[in-house]
Amino acid sequence: MKPQAFDRSKHVYKNDAFAELVKDAVRFFNGTPIYSLPPSESFLGTGVYALYYTGNNPLYQRYAELNRLSYNYPIYVGKAVPKGWRQARSSDSELTQSHELNGRLREHSRSIKVGADILLEDFMCRFVIFEAESSDMISTIEAALIKLNRPLWNVAMDGFGNHDPGSGRYGQAKSDWDVIHEGRMWANKCNGTHSEKNVIFAKIQAHLTSLGSSS
Repeated sequence: MKPQAFDRSKHVYKNDAFAELVKDAVRFFNGTPIYSLPPSESFLGTGVYALYYTGNNPLYQRYAELNRLSYNYPIYVGKAVPKGWRQARSSDSELTQSHELNGRLREHSRSIKVGADILLEDFMCRFVIFEAESSDMISTIEAALIKLNRPLWNVAMDGFGNHDPGSGRYGQAKSDWDVIHEGRMWANKCNGTHSEKNVIFAKIQAHLTSLGSSS
């Protein structure tokens, strides 16, 4: 068969139904109940979640102000996918359900609890559980929420969701989050050259100024 002349339009996928599905999932997410961090009851499932700040740390005062009446401005958005998802792309189901989402929220709670200058009781959370084939949407909805909300700990201050890199991998730099909120034992083992606090503070302030102008 003779090769065809290149036509970019034949490679572009468009589906308005998909865009509406994402918007519907985001609307559903924004209407879910708010809980303390971590939620008091354990639960099964995987999905997408957001954390909201309401405390008195001057660094995050803008978030506390914006979330005073309703929780519309997450400081962090994340996901918890089914086990084996990266390798087999397996979807969560009744037979494979785990505590991944619940566990991720509790892991974040431990990070905040040991972090300097922040208090666990100043954080709230909400989440959506995706089951069966819908769990394939987890990364898409997480990305949509980050694009929509531009949470500080996602886009301007990296590292909150990091894990212990493990023995032999501590040559990397400490994350911005761990520089500002020092306390995680494994992060203190990272001996690479990290950003200076004044540089991180400048990025935070620039982000908050942008956030304020769009509210």
